[in-house]
Amino acid sequence: MIFNSQKNSPSVFVTMPLRDIVVFPHMIVPLFVGRQKSISAVKKAIDRGKNIFLCTQKDASIDDPQEKNIYSVGTLSTILQMLKLPDGSIKVLVEGKKRCEIKKLRLEEEYFSASVEEIEDLFKETYEINVFKKIIVSSFEDYVKLNKRISREMCSSVSSIDCPAKLADILAPQLNIKLEEKQQLLETADVRERLERIYGIMQSDIEMLRVEKRIKTRVKKQMEKTQKDYYLTEQMRAIQKEIGGKDEKSSEIDELEEKLKAKGLSDEARSKVDKEIKKLKIMPPMSAEVNVVRNYVDWMLSLPWGEKSEAKMDLKEAEKILNEDHFGLKEPKERILEYLAVQSLVQKIKGPILCFVGPPGVGKTSLAKSIARAAGRKFVRLSLGGVRDEAEIRGHRRTYIGALPGKIMQRLKKAGTDNPVFLLDEVDKMSMDFRGDPSAALLEVLDPEQNNSFNDHYIDVDYDLSQVMFITTANTLQGIPPALQDRMETIRIPGYMESEKLAIANDYLLSKQIEANGLNPENIEFSDISILKIIRRYTREAGVRNLEREIASICRKVATEVVKHGRGTRVKIDKHAVEKYLGVPKFRYGKAEEKNKTGITTGLAWTEAGGELLVIEVATMSGKGELTITGKLGDVMKESARAAMSYVRARAHLLGLEKDFYHKIDIHIHVPEGAIPKDGPSAGIAIATSIVSALTKTPVNKDVAMTGEITLRGRILPIGGLKEKIFAAHRGIISTVIIPKENEKDMKEIPDKILKKVKIIMADHMD
Repeated sequence: MIFNSQKNSPSVFVTMPLRDIVVFPHMIVPLFVGRQKSISAVKKAIDRGKNIFLCTQKDASIDDPQEKNIYSVGTLSTILQMLKLPDGSIKVLVEGKKRCEIKKLRLEEEYFSASVEEIEDLFKETYEINVFKKIIVSSFEDYVKLNKRISREMCSSVSSIDCPAKLADILAPQLNIKLEEKQQLLETADVRERLERIYGIMQSDIEMLRVEKRIKTRVKKQMEKTQKDYYLTEQMRAIQKEIGGKDEKSSEIDELEEKLKAKGLSDEARSKVDKEIKKLKIMPPMSAEVNVVRNYVDWMLSLPWGEKSEAKMDLKEAEKILNEDHFGLKEPKERILEYLAVQSLVQKIKGPILCFVGPPGVGKTSLAKSIARAAGRKFVRLSLGGVRDEAEIRGHRRTYIGALPGKIMQRLKKAGTDNPVFLLDEVDKMSMDFRGDPSAALLEVLDPEQNNSFNDHYIDVDYDLSQVMFITTANTLQGIPPALQDRMETIRIPGYMESEKLAIANDYLLSKQIEANGLNPENIEFSDISILKIIRRYTREAGVRNLEREIASICRKVATEVVKHGRGTRVKIDKHAVEKYLGVPKFRYGKAEEKNKTGITTGLAWTEAGGELLVIEVATMSGKGELTITGKLGDVMKESARAAMSYVRARAHLLGLEKDFYHKIDIHIHVPEGAIPKDGPSAGIAIATSIVSALTKTPVNKDVAMTGEITLRGRILPIGGLKEKIFAAHRGIISTVIIPKENEKDMKEIPDKILKKVKIIMADHMD
């Protein structure tokens, strides 16, 4: 390091390297000397007039330092006092005198000696440096107030120093900095630069100490508050005990015991809760298990043990409510009225388990709400769509963190009665995984013979569900396990005829949507033709959900016109206005073929949206007997096509065909609307009829539709969804429908007004 200072001629002094300390000029410091070389150096220095040059090691761990291990700048000091210690080491009191630099270091017999040169301090006595000196003294006073390691007497001694260089050297040892930084301060000859460095370090330390003090103060206050609260709480408890009062925990337990007396729990449940309350009494308030036990007791006491809502017995009133809320649905309404009639005659009846099966939007959920209203019971709903954890039904065991009862018990608590109408929605959409099978857990809930002792894992005592009226809903029976189906009474809600949809729109949907969109009945008027057009050309569904959406869409557009032209605006919706408001029709209205055609037969299909007409086309071409089947058909429908072909080949002589006709031609069976997946066996007779028509060149009557499963021998087997299929035939202006003979029992479901327009022919064999 270069110092631009005037230097005296070098002098030789005994030298002692120091560990972990930098000695500054004007600094009096005790040193404990233990190394043999250092002890020899001290003794030699005392013999030579008590002057010794003190420099610092770069690495304190080196026991025998060389020249490269020692900083070149140190402090020439005077030994003030020496004291021998019992362990052979010595204690030396030294005072720093001058800042010096080693010019040459020599190793004598037992100590170092060095030729050193004094480093003069560089500074000018200016007004600015004197002001800076005052600022540093003021900062040091703040530093001492915050730093408990420095005595208060240092402030008075520092404030009396006039020389800036001396001030810097007195302050430097007091700073809480690393050894290397102290050495840099020792090596800095420029006094102004030295003071600036010291001021910067001091300001940084002051800020850090202030933050530390704030944190300590805040923590101390918090601790004092906690201790105070604890002390006062304990004091309050002691006072209450003295005057015969009860503490908070005791009053809570008393409250729980009072609730237990008032509740009509079963003997098993009462014993269990009583045991848990006793356990709660002896537990320390801060125990981790207190919350677990308390939550369990709260759950047990919040369940509606034996609390019932009084069911209505007025059948006429109940029938009126059901008819007000729903159009049609004759069979479900009859079943509800039967239940209410039986309940009025007997004291106790096991809750029926009904399953409403039907496509979306036919009113399964809203029918359950109407049943609750008609029966005068509370209504609760649990959606099972996507549930795949058994614990959702049966609850978690109390050993788990965050354990809760299952959704069945949670909904009963919400209902507050033991006999609500309980809707289990979307029972066909449950799934299962490694967490168990929730549909298997439902078996106990929905079995009338078992549910009087339902055991939830969390509650862990038997609970009587036999008074609950369970209603389940599903879109199809295929998604419900057979064991679960066996526990339920299935009521199919197949969907609505056009006439029923029209009546529902007029009686319910129009008034609801007119009000919902802020209109008055004077603002908008729908004709029956317009509603029928919406039903036929803008919706394809068994229910009325999309019909309601389309009506709402028209109402919104009319509302816009009312806002623009005033509240007196009146709009009449006819069949032309429907296209204006709803745009291009979305669906082709399913009608029969316009004329009789060869190879084309009208079949009938069941879909979730209701019945549909299904056109079966067969074309023959010269070839080698290949059978091609297209139209995105499922495996079952493809098998029906092959069975129909085998039947035709077996009956070739009766149909006037050559015995080996299939060797010379290829047959292509196609079902239009290929983007829509189609499956099921009921198209068998329609496919067979199309094949015979194509081979014999005989046109099929366009006014005839047919449905039925075919066997290789030509027998016609029964099919499902007959009601929906005949509705579709009626909608498509079909005059005659051929159905399997064995479906005659289902004819009672078909309304008389449909049977007057559609002729039904029973068939049991293709021949």
